[in-house]
Amino acid sequence: MNNKNQEIGFKKEVLEKIIKAFFSDNFEEATRRIPLNMRPKGYEVLYRCCIYKERAILRDRVIAGLGFSIEDDDEAIDLSKYAKKALEREHIDDKPLTLIETACQGCVPNRIYVTDVCQGCVARSCEAACKFGAVSIVNGRSKIDPAKCKNCKMCIPACPYNAIVKIAVPCEDACPVDAIKKNENGTAKIDYNVCISCGKCMMACPFGAINEKSQIVDVLKNIKIGRKVVAMVAPSIVGQFQGSVYQLKSALKKAGFYDAYEVAEGADITTRNEALEFVERMESGEFFMTTSCCAGYNQFIKKHLPEVKEFVSTTKTPMYYIAQKVKTEHPEYVTVFISPCVAKKNEACDDENVNYVINYEELAALFSAKDIKVQDCVEEKFEIESSKQGRNFGVTGGVAGAVAKLLEDKKDFAKPYVINGLNKETIKHLKKMVKDKKCLEGNLVEVMGCEGGCIGGNATICAPRIVQKAIKTLYDQSKDIEKK
Repeated sequence: MNNKNQEIGFKKEVLEKIIKAFFSDNFEEATRRIPLNMRPKGYEVLYRCCIYKERAILRDRVIAGLGFSIEDDDEAIDLSKYAKKALEREHIDDKPLTLIETACQGCVPNRIYVTDVCQGCVARSCEAACKFGAVSIVNGRSKIDPAKCKNCKMCIPACPYNAIVKIAVPCEDACPVDAIKKNENGTAKIDYNVCISCGKCMMACPFGAINEKSQIVDVLKNIKIGRKVVAMVAPSIVGQFQGSVYQLKSALKKAGFYDAYEVAEGADITTRNEALEFVERMESGEFFMTTSCCAGYNQFIKKHLPEVKEFVSTTKTPMYYIAQKVKTEHPEYVTVFISPCVAKKNEACDDENVNYVINYEELAALFSAKDIKVQDCVEEKFEIESSKQGRNFGVTGGVAGAVAKLLEDKKDFAKPYVINGLNKETIKHLKKMVKDKKCLEGNLVEVMGCEGGCIGGNATICAPRIVQKAIKTLYDQSKDIEKK
C-alpha cells in the first residue's frame, strides 16, 4: 500500500494475530478470540458506531486473513471453524479479492456538485462551459441537473471560485475497468467476471472494505510439517524493509523458509527471451510489441482487450522462469512468490510451479509476529547474482530498458515507450494503438498496471521514492546483463 495509516495498520495487526494464533497451543480457539481480544469489553470505540460493529468487521478481516471469501460467509460459522478449514484446505481459490460489506461506508454516488462557495457571478462561465445544458442558474446560484450531466467536468475549471467539485466514490473512481459498483443496499460489490485483480480499489478505499485473501496459513502449515518451503522475492522488495536484500534472505530463513531466490534472476531470462522475440517481430514487419510481465495487464487483455494480444510478447514472466528453475532442480520444494500486488495470485493459479503467493504486507506481519528485524540479520548472498537490469524490473521503464540494453548494438532499433499505470486514459490510448496498428511513441511498449511500476503495487509497504533510491543503490553495485 506504500503508505502508513490506521486502515493499513488494522490489516497488518489482524494478520499478525492470525500468525501468532497459528503458533499458539490452540490455533482454532486463539483465532476465535481475535476480534474479542482486539476489542475487549470497555474498549473505547473510535471508528464505528459501536464495539459490536468493530468486532464484526474484525471478524470479516480474520476470515479474509485465513484465505476465505467474505461474500460466502455464513455468519453462524464460528471463526474457530474457519481456522480448522484453513488447516485442512488443499486448493487455493482463484479469486484473490474479497469485500467486507459491513466495513463499506456506502459512499454517495459519483457526481459533479456545486458547493456553497458559488457566488452566482455574472460571467456564468460554468453554464457556458457545459455542452449538455446541465448547468443553470436558480435563485442566483449554479445548479446541475443530474439527468443531463455527463460528468465531463468542463464546468469545474471554468468556475473562477473553484466552487464546483467532483464527488467521487474512491473504489469506483480508481477501478480502470468499472468492475466495482454499488449493490441494491448501496454498498460496493465486485464483479469478478470483469475484475482484473489490479488492487486499485483496495488501495483507494479509506475504510479498508476490500481485502486480499491471504495464503499465509497455507505457507505456515507447510513449514510446520517440515517441507522445504522456499521464497522467491520480487525485484521490488528491495527497500521495502530496513536492511539489504542479502539480509532479507537471512531474515526469510529465520522466519522458517528453507531458502530464498531472487526473481530478478528470472527477469534476466525474461529480458533475453523478450529481446530475441522483439527482434524477430520487428524484422518480420510488425509495428510494435508490448511487454508481458504485469499480471494485471495480462488479466486486462484476457477480459477486456483480447484484440491487443497479437501485439503482446509471448515471453513468460520472471516469476514463471524462476519457479520453473526451482521446480526443475528441486521438485520437492514448495515455492512461495513474495509479491508486491494481488494480481500475481491470479497468475500463480495458472502456473503449476508456483504453490503459493504472499505479499509484502503479509511478510511484514510474519516478521513482526516472530520479532525478526531484517536490519539485524546477517547478510547472505544468493547462489546466482542477478544483473542490474533484472533488479530494476520493478521500476517503471525497467523492463523495456533491460531489453533495449541487450539491443544497444542495434542502434535505434528498439524505441522504448512506457505506459505508466492502467487507467481509463491509458486504456483509451491502448485501444487506439490496436485500432491504428501503430504506436507513434515507440515500438517497444512497456505496460505496467501500477503507476511507478511494481514499486507502486497495492501490497507494498514503503513509499516508492524510498524504494527507488534503494533499488538504485543495488543497481549501481550490480553487473550488466549478459547476452549469453
